[in-house]
Order: sequence, then C-alpha cells, then structure tokens
Amino acid sequence: MESAVLSHLNDRLCASQWREALAAFAQELAQDLTPQRLRALMRRAGERFAAAHQLPQAASIEDLQVLINQLWQTMDWGWVTIAEADDHLALTHYCAPLRAAFGPEHQAWSTGFLEGVYELWMRQLGADSQLHVAQPQAPDTEGTIVYRFGR
Repeated sequence: MESAVLSHLNDRLCASQWREALAAFAQELAQDLTPQRLRALMRRAGERFAAAHQLPQAASIEDLQVLINQLWQTMDWGWVTIAEADDHLALTHYCAPLRAAFGPEHQAWSTGFLEGVYELWMRQLGADSQLHVAQPQAPDTEGTIVYRFGR
C-alpha cells in the first residue's frame, strides 16, 4: 500500500498536461544524446534557473536552507536539507518533480538540473571555485536525491 501511495504522490509532482509531453521529450533526447551529455545539458539548464532566481545572502547554513526552501515551496519543487559533514555539505532534496516529469528511467541525467542549480547558488554566495556539487549515488526508491558540495 505504501508503494501505491508514494507512486500516486509522485505522479502529482508534475502537472498532467506536461507529464506525457516531457516524457516524450526525454525519450527523444535520450535517443540522440549520451547520458553524460544529457546530464551536462540539465546542469546548464539548472545554472540558468539559478541565475534567474538568485538567493539573498545567508548568515548560516540554516538560513541558506530556509531561503532555498522558500523558493522551492512556491514552485512545488519539494525541499532540501543541508547538513555539514567533515569535508563537505550534504544537500538532500526531497520530492523534486524530475522523476514525475521525465520518468524514472531518466533520473541518471535529469537530476543534473538540481546539481547545476545548487552549484551556481553556492558560487553566487561566495563559495570557492574549487568546490563542486556532485551526486555520489542514484536517487533512492522514493526519489530522494543526495548531493555533495565539496572538493
């Protein structure tokens, strides 16, 4: 039952008028481009998004998380938690509509969008250019995506 509930909720993350169109678009892109090129394309699209939605300065990691989530909430893009580790920040994004929009088979590259968003936001806030956002593992079965910001 839990799987059916999660599946239903995931389907609600992308408006029905876009779901099939974006899925067809993703399939067409995947036929002509490698997953690496698609991920780079999505990353650049994420950077464009971040440039268009600049964040105000944040005094702390907690403040940054609040600012980001205020934006995500207005767009139905889920939410992020940001946790400090020894040598990086872990950004865990919940309920992004990427899987619902492009299909679960395209998560290997569609999640590059958030990678680009988070990296450009960090740069805009003054992060060192040697630090990068990367996705060390595939999203979990619920679609939660973990990113690592560090060296």
